[in-house]
Amino acid sequence: MSVAMIRDLYDYHRWANHMLFDFAAALGESICAREVGPQFSHPTVTRMFGHLYGAEWVWLSRWKGTSPTTQPGDEFTTMAAVRATWDGLEAEQKAFIEALKDDADLARIVEYKTTQGKAFRVPLGPLLQHVANHATHHRSEIATMVTMLSGSPPDTGMNSWILARTGQTR
Repeated sequence: MSVAMIRDLYDYHRWANHMLFDFAAALGESICAREVGPQFSHPTVTRMFGHLYGAEWVWLSRWKGTSPTTQPGDEFTTMAAVRATWDGLEAEQKAFIEALKDDADLARIVEYKTTQGKAFRVPLGPLLQHVANHATHHRSEIATMVTMLSGSPPDTGMNSWILARTGQTR
């Protein structure tokens, strides 16, 4: 694992989040607020994006040395509300990652507590990977939800990102 690899991972992460968010938001607030089913970890597209925001906020806080006792995200009732706060968080997260100096930063131990108060100690590098992987899981759920509601969303796979950023098309 290297800082360069983490930076690329988060460039991809932001691109994929934007692709799927923009597609879903274009469907309209009423579709994004429609309950799709209890089989999903959060029953609406809006709530799922709210969860992604909340998880990324909690983890960024932990990386910076604080352990929140609650996770935001449930308060968002519209995609516009999610977007209004997401952009600032994304900029803060990007600045954090860009400030990593070298690979030794990835070995720094992050001491944190869960929102339930249980303490853990984990190197920063795997936690950075975890957050991007967590988002991939929920983007998959969102893509399934959107498909059920309206039709298949755009491909947010890493190869599509690589082709897009290098000016190649399929």
